[in-house]
Amino acid sequence: MLTKEQNELLCRVEGDAPMGQMARRHWLPVCLSEEVAECDGAPARARLLGEDLVVFKDSEGRIGVLGEYCLHRRASLAFGRNEECGLRCLYHGWKFDVDGNVVDMPSEAPGAAARLGKKTKAYPAREGGGFVWIWMGPRAGDVHDPKGQREFEPPAWAPQPDIRYAIVKMHAACNWAQVLEGSIDSAHSSSLHCTNMPAAEVEGSTATESAWLRPSTDKAPRLQFEATSYGFRYAAIRKPIRNPETHQYVRTTLYIAPFTVLIPPNDQYNLAQMLVPIDDVNTMFYWIAWHPDPGKGISQQAWRRFCAAEVGVDLDSSYKKIRTLENRYLQDRQAMKRGDWTGIRGIPTQDMAMWESMGPITDRSEDHPGSSDLAVAQFRRMVVAAAQKFRQGGPAIGTAEPRPAYVELASFEGVVPKTTDWRSVERQSDVVLG
Repeated sequence: MLTKEQNELLCRVEGDAPMGQMARRHWLPVCLSEEVAECDGAPARARLLGEDLVVFKDSEGRIGVLGEYCLHRRASLAFGRNEECGLRCLYHGWKFDVDGNVVDMPSEAPGAAARLGKKTKAYPAREGGGFVWIWMGPRAGDVHDPKGQREFEPPAWAPQPDIRYAIVKMHAACNWAQVLEGSIDSAHSSSLHCTNMPAAEVEGSTATESAWLRPSTDKAPRLQFEATSYGFRYAAIRKPIRNPETHQYVRTTLYIAPFTVLIPPNDQYNLAQMLVPIDDVNTMFYWIAWHPDPGKGISQQAWRRFCAAEVGVDLDSSYKKIRTLENRYLQDRQAMKRGDWTGIRGIPTQDMAMWESMGPITDRSEDHPGSSDLAVAQFRRMVVAAAQKFRQGGPAIGTAEPRPAYVELASFEGVVPKTTDWRSVERQSDVVLG
């Protein structure tokens, strides 16, 4: 349980809030690459850590990320003309390059842009793993943080450039920690998602077009935890259907600070989630499926269909859900009587029905946690302590060295002998079946 003060410290990310300032010491995903794939194409609006932004690709393929509102009179640049290596405001024609420089001011005297040297807010941007990433933290020479900007590092799902990955993007109407606690909670999948993850006599998690079969009926996993330099990892250990006397079903989950989770894979693709704070009470949920083997993985279209997260079908153009708390997520009670556990379409929306039903920021002092909440309790304790330490001048969580490269990290799931230490197993190839 958390006190009100601790809960505020965990959830708040806007302005000078310690949690938001810690997040700024990491490269942050601002939008999907596909949203700005076209040179001189339509700009994309984004909101991150309480800041409204606009993202565009210029005539030469460079990515620009600017404050959304024009430096002149605060009109939105999301409506602007993206042309000739800059984004031009429709109101008076002021034009900005990817670095935020005002390069043209047609409403002023000739040469005014060069003479005045004005500049709007702009953030360094990189592309990788299907995302546009930005650096919102201190730059080199900052007196408050001399380390400045960190080198961009590819995410766990992009160890090589030709990997096929599929990404779901969906808005969640609650704070980021509420969402992340669901991602690191292995126990809930046996209940909430049991229609989509039914038990079956299989060797390990097995993906079909409509479900992920899992080799266990055990709904009360034993959890074991290990702190790491990047965050933590833990194992949820269950009895398997086959050989329960000699074997155990292990699912490991990794928390990579500040808000990435590698969740257990299936036989066709690996899985990661990013729970990115839009502001104090809104989160952008990203779910990535990928596999380094070109014969495996899942297409973008199939992934979004499986998750019931297709734009124009399940989501609007801003990635907000058609199924919401207000319409009870279009829950089908007749389907529940026929055996569907939730009556709600799609694993992400099932989760969001739980997260959003708690309110924008839930009162965690009212929780009554059990043994299956070990990872959630450790997350709260670790991140609150990190925020308190950061507020006193300490480093941001997940930035201490040495730590492994993100692409070296992996979650695991599988049935292994009881003699196997889960800490020694990182990938399926590590397993000795003996």
